[in-house]
Amino acid sequence: MPLPLPPRRSKRETKKSQSSKTVSRDHGPSEKRGENFQAKRSPSSPQGPLKKRSAFEDLTNMTFEMSHETLYLAVKLVDHYLMEVICKRDKLQLLGSTAFLIAAKFEEPCPPCVDDFLYICDDIYKRDEMLAMEISILRTLEFDINIPIAYHFLRRYARCVRASMETLTLSRFICEMTLQEYDYVQERASKLAASSFLLALYMKNLGHWGPTLEYYSGYKTSDLHSLVKQLNILLTLRSCNRLKTVQSKYSHQVFFEVTKIPPLDMLKLEEILNSNSKAEGLAL
Repeated sequence: MPLPLPPRRSKRETKKSQSSKTVSRDHGPSEKRGENFQAKRSPSSPQGPLKKRSAFEDLTNMTFEMSHETLYLAVKLVDHYLMEVICKRDKLQLLGSTAFLIAAKFEEPCPPCVDDFLYICDDIYKRDEMLAMEISILRTLEFDINIPIAYHFLRRYARCVRASMETLTLSRFICEMTLQEYDYVQERASKLAASSFLLALYMKNLGHWGPTLEYYSGYKTSDLHSLVKQLNILLTLRSCNRLKTVQSKYSHQVFFEVTKIPPLDMLKLEEILNSNSKAEGLAL
C-alpha cells in the first residue's frame, strides 16, 4: 500500500517534465535482453561483495503510487548496468533512483518528474547528475530496457491456475523478497516466478495445482525444488533481515497480511518435494 510522502521542506512545486519522457519500444519479447541474457555480479565492482541491496530500501518505500512492474524493472536495469559499469558506493543511490526514473517512464502512464526523485534522495544529488546517469544507463544498455520481469510471469501463472488473490499476493511477497538479495540475480525471471508461485501453493496446501503450473510454465516441479528450498529459507530467516520495507508492505490488510503465513518447516517441505518427485517418476 502506498505510503504518504513526508511534507516538503520548501514550497517549491515540481512540475512533471513530459519532454524528458523516454519513448518506450514495443512491449513484446526483447530480442537482446530476453531471458537468455542473464545479469551477473561483477567481482571487480565495489558493490560486488554486497549481499543486500540496501540502496533500494528507501526507494521501494517511496511512493508516487507506481506499479510493481516499475519496481521490478528498476532493479533489472541496475543489475544489467552493473554488468558493464563499475559504480562507486556513494553513487549507488543515484543509480537506483535514476533506474526508477527510467522504469517509471517506461511503465507508468504519468511518471514522477526528476525533481521528485531528487527529493527522495534528500537532495544530495544535483539534477545534472541524475540526467547524466540516465544517459549513461540508456547508452550502456543500448536503450534495450524491455527486460522480462518475474512479476509478469506471476500474473500469468495465477491466471492459468485460477489462484485466489491471496495466493497470488503470497507469491508476490516471496518473489519481492528476492529483489533485496544478490543471490537471485542470475535466475531467470520465469523460473523465479514459477518457484515463488509453487512455494506459495505449498504454503497454502494447494500442491495439487503443481501439474497445471508445470504445463503453463514449462518447468517440471523437480527442476524448481532447489530454488523452492532456497526461497523457503529466505522466508524463514527474514526476521534476521534488517531491510523491513517489503515485510511491512505485505503485512497490511490490503495485501491480506500474507507475512503472517509461516514458512514451511524444512522437513515437511522435503517430504512434499520427495513425494512429488516419486509421483513424477511413476508418471514416466
